[in-house]
Amino acid sequence: MKSEGLKHKAGFVNIVGNPNVGKSTLMNQLVGERISIATFKAQTTRHRIMGIVNTPEMQIVFSDTPGVLKPNYKLQESMLAFSESALQDADVLLYVTDVVENPEKNMDFLEKVQKMTIPVILLINKIDELQRLEVRGERLENTPQQSLNAIVERWHTLLPKAEILPISAKNKFGVDMLLKRIQELLPESPAYFDKDQLTDKPARFFVSEIIREKILLYYDKEIPYSVEVAVERFKEDDKHIHINAIIYVERDSQKGIIIGHQGVALKKVSTEARKSLEKFFDKPIFLEIFVKVDKDWRSSERELNHFGYNPE
Repeated sequence: MKSEGLKHKAGFVNIVGNPNVGKSTLMNQLVGERISIATFKAQTTRHRIMGIVNTPEMQIVFSDTPGVLKPNYKLQESMLAFSESALQDADVLLYVTDVVENPEKNMDFLEKVQKMTIPVILLINKIDELQRLEVRGERLENTPQQSLNAIVERWHTLLPKAEILPISAKNKFGVDMLLKRIQELLPESPAYFDKDQLTDKPARFFVSEIIREKILLYYDKEIPYSVEVAVERFKEDDKHIHINAIIYVERDSQKGIIIGHQGVALKKVSTEARKSLEKFFDKPIFLEIFVKVDKDWRSSERELNHFGYNPE
């Protein structure tokens, strides 16, 4: 039951920043569920993904976004549009950086953040790495605290209105403090979603994301970035879930790499994806994966619409 005298709070807390600074890891820590793919590779998140935290007194709608980059093809244009849309509807903005990133990277986007009137919390992630990191090829001469102070000061110059909080999303350092501060900043509002809802995405979305995660982990070079996954069949009964999925690639040569010699590579992806899906849905999974060529899908407006990449 909600405490007497306390009004309900709710709001959108959007997570933005450049690629590979730990946005998805942070999202998963804040939500307490594995909502966003988090791998060591950049450009992992392609969509804007919401994760919802509910208590009797509050609802926080977190939103993970693709890393900000200068687009080279239409897919990346759509990814940037997802990131920029997160600046339009936030009640609180989390701008994530880390201890080695050049603060002036992608200044066009940063200038938009500078103009925002809502609360902005700048998160300096991966502070645990200061002990062993080398910056620009030179070993750190200062203590980790001195180095962190210098990073904070530089960011304070660029975003003077932002609150700055050092964290380690991977090790959960500072995450509870961040969550407490977000709760303080949320506006009074009724809930935007049902209180038992965890995300705005359907089950099929997470199937495709989990399969794509395995491709990111097990294939090198351009292959993971040339791939899209579509779920053609998702049929659930009381005991099992039956799934048919298609991995789309841009070239016949890529199809051969995905499948591998005698199908060994695809079998590995299918097996690992099935294990993760069974953990995610807590049910036995029957999974069939096929591979098809869809030439230049990353540059096709029609195909990007089909795969759900053009934000509303």
